[in-house]
Amino acid sequence: MKSTDNATQLTTFKGSCLCGQVQYSVTTEIEDFYLCHCQQCRKITGSAFASNILTKPVDVLWVSGIEKIKRFDYPGKRTFTKVFCTECGSGLPYLNEKGSALVIPAGSLNNEPVLKPKNNIFWTDRAQWYEVGIEAPQCSKFA
Repeated sequence: MKSTDNATQLTTFKGSCLCGQVQYSVTTEIEDFYLCHCQQCRKITGSAFASNILTKPVDVLWVSGIEKIKRFDYPGKRTFTKVFCTECGSGLPYLNEKGSALVIPAGSLNNEPVLKPKNNIFWTDRAQWYEVGIEAPQCSKFA
């Protein structure tokens, strides 16, 4: 769902965790959509990359499950944050530590976003098995 506010393009995102106990909605301006292949993003997601939509900083409307939300701030020299459902572990939106962007994990959205990833960042840090995995046979269910 999109609405226009003068020259500002606002987008409404609705999403949830896997178990459905945490539901959210947020309306904001999109800044970027990145697939990040750095080691920290691979560790924090447990996958080949993090797929994050970055938006203007705004408050998230937590429709349900706010008591199930936990935030983890990694204290390294590069700050990393993960906000997740304490029931199922799914990643959820969060304001970065600087307060300069709202980060929305694209996989938490209830519908496919209308935007496409802008860049694969930290490409040189990608998992060595990532490209091999893309070339593997594609199956519609467990093979």
